[in-house]
Amino acid sequence: MSVGQLDILDIPTEGTTATEDGSPPAFEPYIPASTTMRELTVLPVVIGAVLGMIFGASSLYLVLKVGLTVSASIPVAVISITLFRLLSKLGGRDATILENNIVQTAGSAGESIAFGLGVTMPAIMILGFDLEISRVVLVAVLGGLLGILMMIPLRRALIVQQHGILKYPEGTACAEVLKAGASAESRAAASPSARREHELLGGATTSATTIFTGFGVGLAYKALNVAFKGWKDIPQKIFGAPFAAGSVSAEISPELLGVGYIIGPRIGSIMCAGGVLAYLVLIPAIKFFGSGLTQPLAPGTIPIGEMSPDDIRGAYILYIGAGAVAAGGIVSLLRSMPTIWSSLREGLKDFRRGAAGRQSLIRTDQDLSMKVVLVGSLGLVVAIMLARPLHMNAVGASLIVVLGFLFVTVSSRLTGEIGSSSNPISGMTVATLLFTCLVFLMIGWTGPTYYVTALSVGAIVCIASSNGGTTSQDLKTGFLVGATPRNQQIAIVIGALLSALVLGPVLLTLNNAATVYVPRISKEPVESGNGNALRDVENFPATMRVGSTTLTARDTHDGTEYLVWYKQSLEDGPAGKYLVDSAGTPVYLVDPGINGVHRHTPDGQRQVAKFDAPKATLMSYIIKGILNHQLPWGLVLLGVMIALVLEMSGVPSLAFAVGVYLPLSSSSPIFIGGMVRWLGDLHVRQKYRGRKLTEEQLTAEGDKSPGVLLASGYIAGGAIAGILIAFMAGIMGDLTERITRWSTLNNPFFAGPRSDLLSMIPFVLLIVLLYLVGREAVLRPKVPRGGPTF
Repeated sequence: MSVGQLDILDIPTEGTTATEDGSPPAFEPYIPASTTMRELTVLPVVIGAVLGMIFGASSLYLVLKVGLTVSASIPVAVISITLFRLLSKLGGRDATILENNIVQTAGSAGESIAFGLGVTMPAIMILGFDLEISRVVLVAVLGGLLGILMMIPLRRALIVQQHGILKYPEGTACAEVLKAGASAESRAAASPSARREHELLGGATTSATTIFTGFGVGLAYKALNVAFKGWKDIPQKIFGAPFAAGSVSAEISPELLGVGYIIGPRIGSIMCAGGVLAYLVLIPAIKFFGSGLTQPLAPGTIPIGEMSPDDIRGAYILYIGAGAVAAGGIVSLLRSMPTIWSSLREGLKDFRRGAAGRQSLIRTDQDLSMKVVLVGSLGLVVAIMLARPLHMNAVGASLIVVLGFLFVTVSSRLTGEIGSSSNPISGMTVATLLFTCLVFLMIGWTGPTYYVTALSVGAIVCIASSNGGTTSQDLKTGFLVGATPRNQQIAIVIGALLSALVLGPVLLTLNNAATVYVPRISKEPVESGNGNALRDVENFPATMRVGSTTLTARDTHDGTEYLVWYKQSLEDGPAGKYLVDSAGTPVYLVDPGINGVHRHTPDGQRQVAKFDAPKATLMSYIIKGILNHQLPWGLVLLGVMIALVLEMSGVPSLAFAVGVYLPLSSSSPIFIGGMVRWLGDLHVRQKYRGRKLTEEQLTAEGDKSPGVLLASGYIAGGAIAGILIAFMAGIMGDLTERITRWSTLNNPFFAGPRSDLLSMIPFVLLIVLLYLVGREAVLRPKVPRGGPTF
């Protein structure tokens, strides 16, 4: 029987036929709740924890360099399937689909903790303090565990009750990867609906072929594009007069295209609309009204007439976007409160009925008990208050609880709407710092000590929000494959704890490796007319005294013991860490590896690769700006008003606010993926015309199309390529620079007057393949003779 014949058969399938009362059928996971198989075993937990530490370290490097990370769940899942498959060929035992799910769950925590650390902790040095191992590890551990515990009571509300509404694109893609690589044992235990779905898609072999084709295409595309500079990765068009500073751009990556396909056209359009407002309305308006100014307009540092679109975004739009994200998050939380409250009530019932009552729940609905959640959360709050390196107090701890729950909820919901790749955790951190510093300002806490307190609040909430979103993505994967939530929650707690303990020393190692000790007079290459001149640089006066400043620590350099002075003012020299001799004279300026300014050793002989940590710089500006009464509140309130106007117009403001905050280049490929999905859904409607399916059922059919499999492969391939590229940049920086130089001179797809247009050709090919697979024109399902069995 051909596929065309299958289209007109009136055969009821799981997920497409309503029940007798007209409601959609109950969801049935890949492994039924009544089936018990190996899941939380020792080897998967160990492998997941190790992979989490490895991916966390590489993600930390990436966030310090460019301010972003790549979701680790899918790469870890692929590696897990490969490792256990090789083990089975060597005489060992292949993993079940639930064991592979445990590996990806335990391995996902490292990336989210790395992002939180990289975004926040370097700001401590910008504020005039030192990175301390105790402070970094405490923030990582406390934030990571708090995010997991706060997410557990929300699972039923966001994962179960919102199934079909919140897509969780990376979680869905990860589930498809796990199903495509399922062992023979797992396929034999699959639910009847899962087997029927496989048959409609041409069987497990065809499904695996589709997803791993997408994986191979995404991996090759991303590697050729970014690692080998085959073509420009972010083509851009900047308009001139009369629309000066207006611009459009797109990060033409397979993973963002895949995310857009999975989340669909509506959310993708709303999110991109926020980027359109920022780049085609607000930035040109600021340029139009400010281009005549001869002096910088705070918080900008150069005149608006000299600013590029990205400069205007960094100086003004980020504050507007942060205000919109904060307001949209609060509105989203208020709208979700009935659902969240019902979920919390179920959790409290679980608390009252005890262990015996929890055992009566079906396997796929068993969470860690509310007693563990409440006692664990309380213990973490007490630890936060007692941790001296955090300079914490009762007000700060209370803010962590309130803002932590707010933004863990917002992050988990946003992850379901737009995916982890576009989840604006840094925007939520900015909002946290806004609230925290405003409270401190009202109380009168404006001294430098409270900088550390405010940053500790922001860092813990940032990591909690990031890990909460990751946890929700993992639980969505588990929901689809039929995992036991309690086992997943135990696995991610173990993975988060071990990753947090490792990432603190990694952060300090990366900083120390690029730290330069600058003497009073240094010889450093500088730009000049002939391009190679050296000049003396006066870093600070030799007679500057410590005065009444407390000397707090000791350090050694060149065999001499020095006192350490943390200078915070700009008077008589730059702020920062100084090594001071016994007479009180500063001898060396310690220029850190993260956000340092000296990119050569003092003798000028060796270049030092510094980490810019762009988002940490923003965090320090927020803290100083508020506590020093310099924050541009007008810009923040503009963002708040934008969110409220959208809500009054009936448009979900949170996804739109994310679009305002993020670059348009991030949201435009998601929009394109959503449009491709819209075209694919037209085919689904044609295919099931006359079947009288509801909108929900048609959406469910679109969610099970071959296009979703290929999009999942795009996400997986792009994610793994991103990790490999980060690794390559870390250990083979010279090779990367040589490739870049060659492509700049010789490759018209990468640089040159037509590179923006030429670079779109490979991306268009990527889009066409996704469209054809979504319409089942290529890689079409091969339905067994006689049609599917039911």
